[in-house]
Amino acid sequence: MSAPTDRQAPPAPTPSAEEAGRRVEEVLDRLTRNGDPETGAAAEELVRVLMDFYGAGLARVMHHLERTPDGTGPHPALRAALLGDPLVTSLLALHDLHPEDTEARIGRALDSVRGRHPAEAAGFDPDTGTLRLRAAGSGGSGGCGCSGEDGAGRQSVEAAVSSFAPEVTTVEWEAEPAAAEPVLLQISRRPSAPATAS
Repeated sequence: MSAPTDRQAPPAPTPSAEEAGRRVEEVLDRLTRNGDPETGAAAEELVRVLMDFYGAGLARVMHHLERTPDGTGPHPALRAALLGDPLVTSLLALHDLHPEDTEARIGRALDSVRGRHPAEAAGFDPDTGTLRLRAAGSGGSGGCGCSGEDGAGRQSVEAAVSSFAPEVTTVEWEAEPAAAEPVLLQISRRPSAPATAS
């Protein structure tokens, strides 16, 4: 038997809510395609039961977090840590338990990637789920990774938005305005003065 070590295991990668949802849909589609409608219906019911169970547990967590026994409210650092965590936020939003509105969560998403891929919201349409974004601070050079040829930067931003605000179903990137052409300074010789009669 080996002695315990003081080293902690590296943290597991954060699961993506979008990826998990996609995998659940794939499994349900596979079960339905097999031709047994009873199996497909049972699988969908299982997903609903688990969602209800986890949702009830999360609602209880939020209840205790927001209403401490001494009436002081949640500890600010704990609240900030929970609401700033992409996985926790996506679960709370999925179950309609997140205390912040969509605009605030979009802001959190953009803040979470700002150091690497700065972008800013140009508008959100709740009726269509469409968020318009534009690259921020790139100066037209594409240096933020959100514009130009680098699609990985845009994907990182969109993944963050998907985690923090799953109600955003479409992201549209605004084209960067073309840099203004510099004004050329015309340098020419002064017109010669007319000759004066002596």
